[in-house]
Amino acid sequence: MIKSPNAKLDFGFNWRPKGEEWLQDDETITSYVIAAPAGITKEGDSESGGVVTVWLSGGTVNTEYCITCKITTSAGRIDDRSMRIQVENR
Repeated sequence: MIKSPNAKLDFGFNWRPKGEEWLQDDETITSYVIAAPAGITKEGDSESGGVVTVWLSGGTVNTEYCITCKITTSAGRIDDRSMRIQVENR
């Protein structure tokens, strides 16, 4: 994923993508934690329908940041996923 250092954008961690549903039909996300390294700013986050959304701003041009989402579900399962955000002038 690419973002400008001046942009404030939302990025989603979809735990129910079509064709590869990770969550069971009756399973929900009961808690989540978004980890963002120093240098990029986490403006906020939310969860709805199995998608955890994080709003990010800032970052240093030509730097890649690893953002991690760790969830716990109503079935007691725990997992995490990461995405890489590349900051570039656009």
